[in-house]
Amino acid sequence: MKKISLALAAVALVGTSAPAMADPPSWAKAHGKRYKDRQYYTTSNGIRYWRDEDGRYRCRRSDGTVGLIVGAAAGALAGRAIDTRGERATGTVLGAAAGALLGREVDRGRRISCR
Repeated sequence: MKKISLALAAVALVGTSAPAMADPPSWAKAHGKRYKDRQYYTTSNGIRYWRDEDGRYRCRRSDGTVGLIVGAAAGALAGRAIDTRGERATGTVLGAAAGALLGREVDRGRRISCR
């Protein structure tokens, strides 16, 4: 009898802790049902965009993180190869900084007119 009552208590506890299945409020960020209903369009260079409720175009663009990392690594190697005198740490650091800035701008360079 004790095992049955413990099993019923466990089932009741699990049943009450289930999340509620409801649509998000109208002021919440687009997710759930409204997010799934969004229709995406693609430009010729591969950028996906959509139209929001106000009629404005929205898009997801790269924030330049990959370009920053790759540019920093390439810049550090180039700076180390160029600075051949002495310790070579200065050339490595300056090359990494310049490469990171350049790589980020190259990665973020694709622009279309959307917010």
